[in-house]
Amino acid sequence: MSEEMLFRTEDDVLTITVNRPEVMNAVDGPMLHAAADAVEQTQARVIVITGSGRAFGAGADLNRVKEGGTQEGGNRLVRAMLSTPRPVVAAVNGPAAGISASVALAADFTVAHESAYFLQAFINIGLMPDGGGTQLVAASLGRARANRMAMLGERLPAAEAAEAGLIEACLADEEYPDGVVALVKRLASGPTAAYAETKAALNAVTLAGIDETLQRELDGQERLGSTDDFHEGVTAFLAKRPATFEGR
Repeated sequence: MSEEMLFRTEDDVLTITVNRPEVMNAVDGPMLHAAADAVEQTQARVIVITGSGRAFGAGADLNRVKEGGTQEGGNRLVRAMLSTPRPVVAAVNGPAAGISASVALAADFTVAHESAYFLQAFINIGLMPDGGGTQLVAASLGRARANRMAMLGERLPAAEAAEAGLIEACLADEEYPDGVVALVKRLASGPTAAYAETKAALNAVTLAGIDETLQRELDGQERLGSTDDFHEGVTAFLAKRPATFEGR
């Protein structure tokens, strides 16, 4: 665990890095709970979440799916990010899929590298979005675009996500590192109490009912996890072949 999740606090900034580049930073329950612990316990003024290597995160590690706890850990991390009074920045250095996309979009500021994209990949294994994904996307993009991402599994490139208002910014390769650093420094030197009150007010307006959303997704995933389509979806993914869904 200590090597899979990296935590560093420097200059009043807590940086959480998912460190599994060999599997594009796929996560499991314990990893997500460890991140939630860090968010809940930190005294830093700003929190940054990112990934190592070329991806922000590939979502749940299906090779560890039998261990369980990924959705609960993801929900807890999203709740921690939304409820902490500290500004949270997602530095999306590459693709963000599944629960990793939900985590990225739960941040107060989502800054993405131009190579990044956002993908609600759940439908490809017979599941539905979780981690608040059904609300986080719809709150920014509207129902029609949310349906395309969730039900067709379409990728949304970072540039389009920024233009549509889903994320704060999409930065080119040469701009990305300095752009993230500049934003984090500005937040770390800003009025912390005012940030906290503003964040709470904005979340109350834009993400009202997020707890109900998380529970609805949890219940839905539990039902879908017992279907033949889910079993086929996971089997096909691990075998690197197209899934054949039969609707049951």
